[in-house]
Amino acid sequence: MQAFTTLTSRVIPLPNNDVDTDQIIPARYLKVTDKGGLADGLFYAWRYFPDGSPRPEFPLNLPEYQGAQILVAGDNFGCGSSREHAPWALIGWGIRAVISTCFADIFRNNALKNGLLPVVVDARTQRDLFALTGADPSSQVTINLAAQTLSLPGGRNASFPLDAFSKHCLLEGIDQLGYLLQQLPLISAYEQAHRTI
Repeated sequence: MQAFTTLTSRVIPLPNNDVDTDQIIPARYLKVTDKGGLADGLFYAWRYFPDGSPRPEFPLNLPEYQGAQILVAGDNFGCGSSREHAPWALIGWGIRAVISTCFADIFRNNALKNGLLPVVVDARTQRDLFALTGADPSSQVTINLAAQTLSLPGGRNASFPLDAFSKHCLLEGIDQLGYLLQQLPLISAYEQAHRTI
């Protein structure tokens, strides 16, 4: 998993509320057990016409958002089923952080376990981000994970909550198993001290 420290990027706007995990990645993509190719299915019904050709108006298809790594979404992002493929698809496309006013708990936990940062902001900051992308799609924002801040052009900062364990794992670029492996010296020392003959 790639470590997440500071990220500066353009922002992709997706103002839809209640985006569920089936809209993020359709169920037909759940047959795979690896992450390869999931980026192609990201927002499939919104990105493509029924014949498979790209919808030119969808944000992920617009040239100004290619390479952008931050998505700003409407309220209640990631609701619906518990599929872990949703954060896999977002990461596969290149998105490292999603900003919203709230996230479904299961999606949020799956995102954090896979290196995708869910950034919770207030409604005013969300509106400002949508206005920013509408006025100038080349504008960039910066996420500083250590400080837990989102910096907008003009110098305004917004803080966001994150539990200490998830923050540690993201900064180190490790998942839960990686965290346990970091503790091997302590585990070995404990076992050595408590060994019975």
